Amino acid sequence: MRLLILGGTEFAGRAVTEAALARGWDVTVFHRGRHPAPKGAAVLLGDRLGDLDALADGEWDAVVDTWSGAPSAVRRTARLLAGRVRRYVYISSCSVYVWPQPAGYDETAPLVDSSPDAVDVPYAEAKRGGELAVLDAFGDERSLLVRSGLILGPWENIGRLPWWLGRIARGGDVLAPGPRENPLQYIDVRDLAEWTLDAVAAERSGPYNLVSEPGHTTMGELLDACVTVTGSTARLRWTDAETILAAGVEPWTDLPVWIPPAQEAYGALHGVDVGRATATGLRCRPVADTVRDTWAWLTSLGGTAPHRPDRPRVGLAPEVEQRLLAG
Repeated sequence: MRLLILGGTEFAGRAVTEAALARGWDVTVFHRGRHPAPKGAAVLLGDRLGDLDALADGEWDAVVDTWSGAPSAVRRTARLLAGRVRRYVYISSCSVYVWPQPAGYDETAPLVDSSPDAVDVPYAEAKRGGELAVLDAFGDERSLLVRSGLILGPWENIGRLPWWLGRIARGGDVLAPGPRENPLQYIDVRDLAEWTLDAVAAERSGPYNLVSEPGHTTMGELLDACVTVTGSTARLRWTDAETILAAGVEPWTDLPVWIPPAQEAYGALHGVDVGRATATGLRCRPVADTVRDTWAWLTSLGGTAPHRPDRPRVGLAPEVEQRLLAG
């Protein structure tokens, strides 16, 4: 397979690149050159918002695009490649659905309004606009829309799991947002990559929610795994959601990954129906493996994870944590 990856040097794009190379595929990455491409990939340099000259020639079986900025950039590349690429894979997001959604929502749920020509729009509209740009250029039969949920794993440049690992590694009493049995739904970035490549090879099309099955793990299992892999003496102090919310702590951002139960504003963030993906071979590794490998990657970098400049920092301020622990 001849695969073109737009990006390919960070997080999801890198995972897809490395998985494709491991399969012996012919992989080309198009990026700005700010980060080294995985060894074995051919490199084309350019800018999604400017110079696309390097994409003027060449033919590929598929293109994988992880772009989350202006939909107009997806439209430019999709139109440019439409006659020379068989299938366009767009790594989208479950954020494209109108929120909040009830538990069990699937690919038929209502979608946010957007435009493929949009330039400066919020994340949800950006991803939906990107989908529309792909559909406009490639049509339904040649477009694969991978609507990912929460993505964790090595190379994470958002900071969610790295924050928890770093905090627990420091030890002491750690505010653990309850309840312990609160179910989590996420996908390891490497499982996303493998399913995506399988779908490319099978010439699948249409939208797929891509995340683990509901209840794949729990908040307790995730944080226990963090304690285990770091070898920390940290003590998890489980605190009820009502106490945490009353202190003004923001779920998902101040306490990454965590969504309190029965919070209508967040909808079923950990309750997505993924029956369509599991029926086509989606398999998700245990949470212990994701945590262990993320910690190994993080320590290889000296403990400091890269961070996307277009995303806010996550994590609870130490003084807020101490106030809650003392309360």
